[in-house]
Amino acid sequence: MTEFRYRRRADREAEEARSLSPAATRSASSAGRRDPEPDDPYRTCFERDRDRITHSKAFRRLKHKTQVFMNPTGDHTVTRLTHTLQVAQVARSIAAALALNEPLAEAVALGHDVGHTPFGHTGEDALAAFFPHGWVHSAQSVRIYDVLEPLNLCAETRDGILRHPWKVDPAPATPEAGCVRFADRIAYLTHDVLDALRADLLTPADLPASVTAALGAPGSSWIGQFIDAVVDHTVATGRLGMDDALLPVMHELRAFMFDRVYLGPEQLSHTRAATRVVTELVEYLLDHPEHLPDTYADPDADLLTRVADYVSGMTDRYALALHDRWFRPRLFEVPPLDPVV
Repeated sequence: MTEFRYRRRADREAEEARSLSPAATRSASSAGRRDPEPDDPYRTCFERDRDRITHSKAFRRLKHKTQVFMNPTGDHTVTRLTHTLQVAQVARSIAAALALNEPLAEAVALGHDVGHTPFGHTGEDALAAFFPHGWVHSAQSVRIYDVLEPLNLCAETRDGILRHPWKVDPAPATPEAGCVRFADRIAYLTHDVLDALRADLLTPADLPASVTAALGAPGSSWIGQFIDAVVDHTVATGRLGMDDALLPVMHELRAFMFDRVYLGPEQLSHTRAATRVVTELVEYLLDHPEHLPDTYADPDADLLTRVADYVSGMTDRYALALHDRWFRPRLFEVPPLDPVV
């Protein structure tokens, strides 16, 4: 007799119905895709979304996009890709502890930042200046998977990606995407502190005393404590959130990091340079639309949107190389760049 058996999609959906929390999102109850598709024989709809995102070109480009430090060269500095993987791990940990739908949480986490510009939030702010109503990376992430690299994702995955930032209102429709909201902040704060210490922008003594008193020395234990604070508070109150003792600590840590690192004087020159690169690339392409590539473009969009699609999709190093090509005085001819996609 064989020691293996099939575990088909229907089996997984039955397991979800039997074992997940009442608040969890069931795959079988998904609102579905914009374009209906036959079901996969083995994977649930959210598992398919997770796999599609992982194999997308936009996801691969995250490895050369900034998290905090511009165009990082250090082997251990967090990039947008490693941040995304960390968010997925934290989101799955929270979802698993709360008996929520882990593949949905993972799919949202893996796709949440694919629309980010080069140079992180600095690039996002520079690009947003061209749009009267602003420009948000989460909406661009959905646009990528709807239009530019269409994956036909489920409604719940799209909603979670769109609404994962804390500044977007209303909150995500599913508790799994709510896990990603917390996981995003937990992941970037804990790892950005370690990166800042490694870069000598901070010393352990610089950290707020209330933070180290509550969490101890910076490290992986911070992540575990924040996860436990979300899980315990949610079970106790029936509302997804963080324990009242640690939520103010997380807020204080975030305010400290903005003051000392994200907007600190050591980053100011990098911020100015990144803003200039993105701004000048957009202005040049608006004046020279012939340089927009035919691939990875929406022919039905207006010129500014097409430029934003192209620039936001660039990695740090591609944006810098293209800026050098167009704005640095030419001393000699250089070979053409590889396309962004």
